[in-house]
Amino acid sequence: MTLDRRLFLQSSSLILAGGISQLVGPDGRALGAPKFAEKPTFQPRALMATWTQDPTTTMTLQWLGKNEQDGLTRNLWYRQSRHKTWREVPHTARRFPHTDLWQFRAELTGLAPDATYRIRIGLDSKQESIRTMPAKATNEISFVSGGDSGSSSAARRTNQLAAIQSPRFVVLGGDLAYENGENSETFLKFIDNYSADLRDEQGHLIPLVACIGNHETVGFYDKTRKEAPFFYAMFDGLYPDTGYATLDFGDYLSLVLMDSGHTSPIEGDQTDWLERQLKTREDHPNVFLVNHVPMYPCVRNADDKLHASMRKHWSPLLERYNVDAALEHHDHAFKRTHRMLDGLVNDRGVLYLGDGSWGRIRNPEGPDKRPFLAKSTESYHMSLHRLAGKDRFHMALSDRGKVVDVVHTQKLART
Repeated sequence: MTLDRRLFLQSSSLILAGGISQLVGPDGRALGAPKFAEKPTFQPRALMATWTQDPTTTMTLQWLGKNEQDGLTRNLWYRQSRHKTWREVPHTARRFPHTDLWQFRAELTGLAPDATYRIRIGLDSKQESIRTMPAKATNEISFVSGGDSGSSSAARRTNQLAAIQSPRFVVLGGDLAYENGENSETFLKFIDNYSADLRDEQGHLIPLVACIGNHETVGFYDKTRKEAPFFYAMFDGLYPDTGYATLDFGDYLSLVLMDSGHTSPIEGDQTDWLERQLKTREDHPNVFLVNHVPMYPCVRNADDKLHASMRKHWSPLLERYNVDAALEHHDHAFKRTHRMLDGLVNDRGVLYLGDGSWGRIRNPEGPDKRPFLAKSTESYHMSLHRLAGKDRFHMALSDRGKVVDVVHTQKLART
């Protein structure tokens, strides 16, 4: 068997750096226990957690470095918080688009559900922590959603407000940085801010799940993956071939993440895929669609071609398969629709929440002009979603912490 050169260099560098302790140390550690630096000297840039597969038993960690040597000498170490044994996992390395930086990614698998893990990048970085998701929803679970962030002072306030809610994860529905697929510094500023701001009250990294928006691409719509280089550099693990994916959380939550025409067409393959995904999850307790461009916008003209196409191809599927809510963005305001069925207000319909004002803001139309709206307002905001048994609570909070809206829902009973 041929030893991979990178793994050989990583292992050798750890040994040469004094990374392997004695056979049995004074504290009783077993052979191979890592000898971490007493005073950390290395800080991985933009360390972030996300998922490419099962959130209950895996975690993907990504960070940036100035050169490939940073990665060759530093694997990721991890241990469950109540255990003493550290494990080492190798990582991949590649150039980060349009920069001189290197991107490193490590995939942790076989983790225990609903568990805390300690992690270190190499032997000379500080200890961080992550949490896996529960396999069963025996307790209340919360997550935060939003979109259209950027790196303004308002976006930083919303970051910090989201963090103090201690959500299990954040889902951003597109337009993360506003780099337009070209400006690497703009994208780097966004991920630097997220890495710094999004830690919960116990200091755990809060994983980021994202779908693509128009400002991830060079040219906004009908583009290729190559024209969204930064988004796919960060999230190609979840989106290896297309701009859409489903992430299932145990037996209690499914996020169906869509591409609203940026690198995948609305109709055709994506719509066919959406029907298959929703049909197999029809009886799941919590199913949320996440899309950037809204089907029911509160600012832009609802009759524009793209919005109308999404309502034509996607809304009937959401209604048919009892989707609980669509989390929409793009219009830079807060909105909550009435439940909508066949384009009309109907208590048997689907709820649409949005509209993407994490760090960008506009003045929306009101319910008097758009009867599908139950409420809309000009406000930076993020939404806190709490799942508690059969009950769901969706609370919109402004960047200053003011409650913008609260709505309680339950799964609609089939008739």
